Amino acid sequence: MVPQNFRFGGGAAGSTILPLMALLLLVACVLILALPRQKAIVPFLLAFFFIPASQVVVLGGVHFSALRILVLVALARRLGFSHREKYPGGFSPVDKMVALWTVSALIAFLLQFPTTDALIQGLGTLVDSCGGYLVARFLIPDGQTMRRTIKVLAVVCVIQGVPMMSELFTHTNIYGYFTGVPTWSTVRNGSVRASGTMGALTAGPFGGAFFPVFLWLWKDRKSRMMAWVGIAGSVAMVIASNSSTSQMALGGSLLGLAFWRLRKKMSMVRRVFACTLVALHLYMKAPVWALIGRIDLTGSSSSYQRYIMVDMTIKHFKDWWLIGTPDYINWGWDSYDLCNQFVAVGLTGGLLTLIFYVTIFVRSFRAIGVARKAVEPDRAKEWFMWCFGSTLFAVQVAHWGINYVGVLLMSLFVLLAMIAVVTTEATRSVVRSAEKQDQGKLEFAGSAA
Repeated sequence: MVPQNFRFGGGAAGSTILPLMALLLLVACVLILALPRQKAIVPFLLAFFFIPASQVVVLGGVHFSALRILVLVALARRLGFSHREKYPGGFSPVDKMVALWTVSALIAFLLQFPTTDALIQGLGTLVDSCGGYLVARFLIPDGQTMRRTIKVLAVVCVIQGVPMMSELFTHTNIYGYFTGVPTWSTVRNGSVRASGTMGALTAGPFGGAFFPVFLWLWKDRKSRMMAWVGIAGSVAMVIASNSSTSQMALGGSLLGLAFWRLRKKMSMVRRVFACTLVALHLYMKAPVWALIGRIDLTGSSSSYQRYIMVDMTIKHFKDWWLIGTPDYINWGWDSYDLCNQFVAVGLTGGLLTLIFYVTIFVRSFRAIGVARKAVEPDRAKEWFMWCFGSTLFAVQVAHWGINYVGVLLMSLFVLLAMIAVVTTEATRSVVRSAEKQDQGKLEFAGSAA
């Protein structure tokens, strides 16, 4: 019989939150409720990305992680706002896909485990996922807040990256002395993997993916110091985490930026890429996804296990396509470790849930593409859009090496919320510019008459 605690159950019997972390959480919650909406994102992100996921409060047998408490408090802040005020620009196609993905995942989970304990766990996960996304959309309502958010992310990267670089050489995680994370460093095949408060496999992809938006921030002379802080912090997190997924995330960022010159020919690039994959699949003795097993940038990666996970998912399609399956842990060595977000979404939620999830990215890329074309004569605004597209691409690259939960999932929601703001404002600015031109033509025609 499949152990249920691979999917739910277990955990601490009592609260495990440290006094200092509890104080930090309390201060953050007060500030989220008290500060103006456009500034509440600052304490929310600083606390969310600094307090470890292991800090938990247990009430009546129900586990409330510090991160979940932050989301619940921010959701409470939304009360009293109209629907239009909560989501500037309206409820977008991406918003709908996130809602469908999270609800579909919950239904599939409850069909697999029709118990009261599973219902409690599922509702908690719904708060983390759908609730977390709604919080990000609510707390980032405009372009000014979006820029403030990028600066906060830069600060997060530097307060994580600098201690992580120190940990790489001293083998001691200084955050372990007051945050509850281990003070010792993880070592794999002789290579040290610095953790900070996020964990090695989480911190690196986080920092590497946001590199493009920090690079964009450098264009603003008043923000260049924060840009350098963000760039240095993100690179430090990638180096110190010492994992292939982290380096692939940064590589995805750089690759996306490198295609700037081909931004008007991306349709052709996608076709060439797809045809190349098909040709490789026909030519190679192994399936094309076996290339995943060849990626080892650090000499200490478990890339072969990631290939096997994808291969087993494809071979066992009939077992999971409807509502997912809990039996994946019996498919082979370390198969319980769903270190691929696309695989994790499919195996735990089924094909429909996976389609909803992939559509989130499809519609986000489409929104960025439409906005970039709308501002096409303005290269600065085009570059702005391109940097967000490169960050989203880097997130997709990281998806193939790690499953997005906790802080990584919130980082994705923050990115999607910022994309919603920049694409909406870009479209509106083009419309306003066109209306002014039409008005000017009418006034000129009237004066000429």
